[in-house]
Amino acid sequence: MNIRELVLDFLLELEKEQGYSNLLLKSILDKHDYLDSRDKAFFKRLAEGCVERKIQLDYIIDSMSSVPVRKMKPLIRNLMRMSVYQILFMDSVPDSAACNEAVKLAERRKFRQLKGFVNGVLRNIARQKMQISYPDEQKEPVKALSVRYSMPEWIVEKWISDYGREKCERILDGLLQERPVTVRVKESLPREQIMEWLKHLKEDGVEAKRHPYLPYAYELFHTEGVASVYGFEEGIFTVQDVSSMFVAEAAGIQAGMRILDVCAAPGGKSLHAAEKLIAKEKEGGSKGQVVSRDVSWTKEEKILENAERMGYANIQVQEWDAREPDGESVEAYDIVFADIPCSGLGITGRKNDIKYHVSEESLKELLKLQKEILTQAVRYVKPGGIFMYSTCTINRQENEETAGWLEKEAGLVPAGFSGYLPETENRLQLLPGIHKTDGFFLAKFVKREKDK
Repeated sequence: MNIRELVLDFLLELEKEQGYSNLLLKSILDKHDYLDSRDKAFFKRLAEGCVERKIQLDYIIDSMSSVPVRKMKPLIRNLMRMSVYQILFMDSVPDSAACNEAVKLAERRKFRQLKGFVNGVLRNIARQKMQISYPDEQKEPVKALSVRYSMPEWIVEKWISDYGREKCERILDGLLQERPVTVRVKESLPREQIMEWLKHLKEDGVEAKRHPYLPYAYELFHTEGVASVYGFEEGIFTVQDVSSMFVAEAAGIQAGMRILDVCAAPGGKSLHAAEKLIAKEKEGGSKGQVVSRDVSWTKEEKILENAERMGYANIQVQEWDAREPDGESVEAYDIVFADIPCSGLGITGRKNDIKYHVSEESLKELLKLQKEILTQAVRYVKPGGIFMYSTCTINRQENEETAGWLEKEAGLVPAGFSGYLPETENRLQLLPGIHKTDGFFLAKFVKREKDK
């Protein structure tokens, strides 16, 4: 198996189908599960890197090639991208190997006549890689950041407007930094069992570090696949970013509460709420329940699997389109979680092609969808109950502006939450490169009592 050729096929398929790279990457790795760990790691690094750095790679190729990237044959275009990525970002690959393997692949894939072109451009880039000229930051500040951090210009422009240039650059840099897997360990586990788990991880070569924000959050390093890590099948932990953990942590969950998660997949917040309820029950409180909903049963099945693995019997999973009204749920829940579909710009560090799928036009459609969902979701909170609004984006329109809309139009009152990161009233905006989390927004509200 030629791993570089496998990467080339991945890039061609991704460009042709315009799908999401994480799904295609998983399907290819599952299909070629017989590959050894080094080959899998090489494939993953090169495939993900080419997607993540596409804007920068294309700019560099265009600066050295007589033929623009957009006019190249698809195979040659993607062959150039993956070869330039090796030259610039993979120190373990000699430049000569990156060039030679590209020439061999061009010949093998029936592009013998372009061997000289491929070889010439790549060797030129290899010779001049320390002197590459990027857009001038003073004359073209937006383009300079766009190219250097491979982020579409319209997003860079929006973030400069929202956060200022310095903070925007810190966010862009943070999104390109490698992030460990973050997991939530069961809060109900005795300390001895957690220490035993940590000992097992160390013996298996997995490094675990306590996250500074929450005591039950850990970062895992040197893992090939989280499902194979000791403690996963045993229900000791589940994968969840710390930013997402803040939702259940800040909600004020008490014994006997009924909690609704209206857009639950992949289920982290539902599972966390279930854990909180179980802990309150063990303290002598009454039994509570989490109702976990999403639009497709395929997504809900995954939540059900994780609930069973973690031993949470207090989760009821339902297939439901959150835009549709549910008369039986009106004012039936003490707490409602609304982590709604969003642009996802806060997690481009983990899903690195989201930035290419989002557009200014699609944002307008998203805002419309979000308000349709929120209009229904607010109805399900009891008077005096808690409404938790969250997104995994750092776009002010979807975050602060929508939170303002909830306060003004939906009968909700801001409710502060303390003990966490710096906040503005009832709102918490987490930013990559500034906080040790994904990009995430959280706002907490109380529903007005009827007589008020």
